[in-house]
Amino acid sequence: MHHHQKGVALLVVMWACTLLAILLGGYAAMARTEGLQARYKFEQTGAHYDAQAGLMRAVYALQAANPADRWVADGRSYRFRFNGAQISVSITSETGKVDLNTASPHILTRLFRVAGEAPEQAAALAQAVVAWRSFALSSEQRRQRAEPYLAAGRSYGPRCGPFASVEELQMVLGMTPALYARIAPDLTIWSGRPRPDPATAPLLALASLPGMTLQHARRLIATRLAGQSGQPGLAVGGGVTHSIRSVAVLADGTRAVLRATIRTQGGRPGSQGFAVLRWQEGEGE
Repeated sequence: MHHHQKGVALLVVMWACTLLAILLGGYAAMARTEGLQARYKFEQTGAHYDAQAGLMRAVYALQAANPADRWVADGRSYRFRFNGAQISVSITSETGKVDLNTASPHILTRLFRVAGEAPEQAAALAQAVVAWRSFALSSEQRRQRAEPYLAAGRSYGPRCGPFASVEELQMVLGMTPALYARIAPDLTIWSGRPRPDPATAPLLALASLPGMTLQHARRLIATRLAGQSGQPGLAVGGGVTHSIRSVAVLADGTRAVLRATIRTQGGRPGSQGFAVLRWQEGEGE
C-alpha cells in the first residue's frame, strides 16, 4: 500500500511537471510572438516616418529657390538614403493627367481606347462621364439620365455635377474594376485643363493626345527620362498641384509607402508652403 501511494504521488508530480512545461512553453511562444509583433510595429513606424521624410524632401525640391535644383514632376524616380533607409520618390504633375471634370470627350474616348476598350465602348463610356459631370440640368433631364442606372440595378443616378474624387469614376455606368485600375494613375480632378500637358504626362494620358500612339508615347517618355533619372533638373511645366509617391525600405526589408496630392502655396506670407489635397498610406491606384 505504501509503495502504491508513492507510485501515485510520483505520477502526479510527473503530470504536474509536464503541465508546467507545457504552460511555460506556451508563455514563451506567446512572449516571442508579442516581441516579434512589437518589433515589426516599431520597424513599420520607422519606415513610415522615413517615407514621410521623402515626401517632405520632394515638397522642398519642388520649390527650391534655384531652378536647377528643382525636381522634375514627370514621374521620374529620385533615390537617396535617409536615416539608414533607402528612399525612392516620384512626382507627377496633375497637369499631365486627364481631368475627369474638364477633359474633352475626344480625350476621354482616346484614353479608354489606349487602355484597351473597344471603340464603341470607349465612346459610350466617354459620354457617360460627360453626362455624370454635366450640371444645370432640368428635373426631367436628370430623371432621363438616371433611368439607365436604375435599369441596371443601381440605387443612384449621375451626380450631375463635377466629380468630387477620382474614385467616383467607379460609379459611372460602364466602368469596370479592371479598366479603372489601369487608368486611375493617369486621372485627376485638379488640372482644370481640357487635355494633358505632354511635358509631364504619364503613359496613358500622353497616348490619349490626338495623333499619339502608345508606342510613340513610350518613346517620348524614354527620351524625357534618358540620362536624367534621379538627377536634379529644370522643371518644365508642372503647375502647382502634384502627386507624390514616397517609398522607404529599411535594411531588414520593412517597406512603407505614402502617396499624397499636394498644392504648393508659392511662398505666400503666412502659408505653410503647401496644402494636402489627398493622403493615402500603402499601395493603391
